[in-house]
This record gives sequence, C-alpha cells and structure tokens, in this order.
Amino acid sequence: MPSPSSSLATLRPELGSMMEFDLAMDRLGFIGNRCLPTIEVGKQAGTFGKIPLEQLLQTRDTIRAPGSGYARGQFTFTSATYACEEHGAEEPVDDREAKMYVDYFDAEQVAAQRAYDAVLRNAEIRAATLLFNATTFTSQTTSITHEWDDATNAVPITDVETAVRAVWARTGMWPNALIINRTVFRNLRSVAQVISRIESAGAGDPSKASDVTVQMLSAVFDLPYILVAGSVKNTADEGLTASLANIWSDEYAMVACIATNNDIRQPCIGRTMHWSEDGSQPGGTPESYRDETVRSDIIRVRHDVDELILYTEAAQLFDNVTT
Repeated sequence: MPSPSSSLATLRPELGSMMEFDLAMDRLGFIGNRCLPTIEVGKQAGTFGKIPLEQLLQTRDTIRAPGSGYARGQFTFTSATYACEEHGAEEPVDDREAKMYVDYFDAEQVAAQRAYDAVLRNAEIRAATLLFNATTFTSQTTSITHEWDDATNAVPITDVETAVRAVWARTGMWPNALIINRTVFRNLRSVAQVISRIESAGAGDPSKASDVTVQMLSAVFDLPYILVAGSVKNTADEGLTASLANIWSDEYAMVACIATNNDIRQPCIGRTMHWSEDGSQPGGTPESYRDETVRSDIIRVRHDVDELILYTEAAQLFDNVTT
C-alpha cells in the first residue's frame, strides 16, 4: 500500500482541541499520566544518572575546625536509560461515506476521537502493566489478609498506613498517592473501618456508599492523591464478541510517591519520557494526509514516549485486594 512522504502530512490542531489532554484523561478514567508524569527529553534515547536513595539521605559531618577544610561529599550514581518509541493510530475518512453520513456526525471528528482513544488507551495499558506488577515489586508487595470487598472485616486504613510507613522507612519519603481502580474504590466506600473513620472525623455523613467521595478517602488515608482508574479494554480479537476487563486490575492497589514537578531529580516511582523533536505532543499529535488510492483523508494521531519505573523503593504494592 502506498505511503505518503512526511511532507504531505498536515498538522490538524483543531482536531486535537476537542480532546484537551488532561480533561480527556479524566473523562475516560485514564490515570497513567498522573502516576507517571511526563517530562521532556532532548534526545530520542539516552542515559541519565540516578542517585541511589540511600545516598540522597546520607548524613555527613559538617563541623569545621580552624585551619581545616570542610567535609566534602562523595557520591556514586547508577545509570538509567530510556528510549522513546513512536506510537500512533490512523483512521480513514472515506469521501463517499463522509458525504452519506454528514447529517449524522462529523466524520473527521469521529475518526480523530477513535485515533486518540487508541493511542491513549495503549499508553494507559503500558502504565498499568508497569505499576501493577508483582514481579517488578517483589520486595515491595504486601498480600492483603482481609480483602477490601469484605465490608465487615477489611482494614484498608491499617493496610495503607503500614505501607506508607514501610515506604518512609526505606526512602525517607512519605507517599502521596493511593492508586486503585474504580471497582476497588466502590468497595472501599462500604468498608466499616472507612465509614467509621469518616464519621468520627466529621468529614461527612456517609449514609450510603455513594456519599463517600474521593476527597473523603483522601482525608481518611491522609494522602493528597487518590487516583481512581476507570478505564477498560476489550481483550477479544477484532470481530468477536467483546470481552471487557479493567486496565488496572482490581487484584492490586499501590501506595506510592508520585512526581509533583518537572524536575527529573525528584525521587518518585516513575516518569513518562517524551521526545518532541519529531513533532510529538504528550497527548498525541493530530495530523491528516490524503490517500487517493482509497479516496480517503487519513486522520493520524501519534506521540513519542517511554514509560519508566525509576525507584521501586518509592512504592508498596498490595495484592489480593479483591476476593
């Protein structure tokens, strides 16, 4: 099939304006970019230095005696690498079909939404696969005794507090986020320990589960961010009956230190490296080109990224969260 040269592709920012990145992520229940915030890199691939956490926290003798020098620090660093890969999706807008259905919808807008969804949903899957991974976090995994869908016996506040203190003990950092999917969130709203804490703290009147909000859970767990994933994926092959599954498994939850700024030196669970030199935008660059062989305008969305785990020590993974 013929492929146009890059000079034939036209940037289509008006197609991207309807899918403002952060709002689209919230609406679709995507949290990957909040767990692994984007940071810009100058090269498509490279190596950078990562100071071990124990050296960041090392105490030193700072007393200076007359006639002597000041204590000088020595530190080593490990190397970390990244390699941004281009991800993209295309949707053809057939001339004839666009005219046939013009009274029903804007074919270009629908095509752009489908292309955006493909690109962003795959980015979400990659983030979930990295973080909800008991193999990666073998030394930082806690198995829940009373699953969080056991409303009477579950003790999620106790579980989270134990994990928070475990992260602090090995890193000196207090976690700022609890990462869960919407199924787990809905289970937590009915747990007796959670309801009791809300009532005793005067944070609200949870007379029914729907009264328990994310903000209430933030206060209950004493964590600034409760990141609730609401996205799904269809695991069936194309053309077969849909088989839906949560992108973020309800078997897992995670307490973590997530980045809150664009400084690569901030210790955190991970980052999304983004390379923009080839025209990429973090939330996807919308373009179009003409393919006369099929009498169609091709709508394309692409971005150049690499999701990385930087410090496994900065998180505690829970498994066996749901029965």
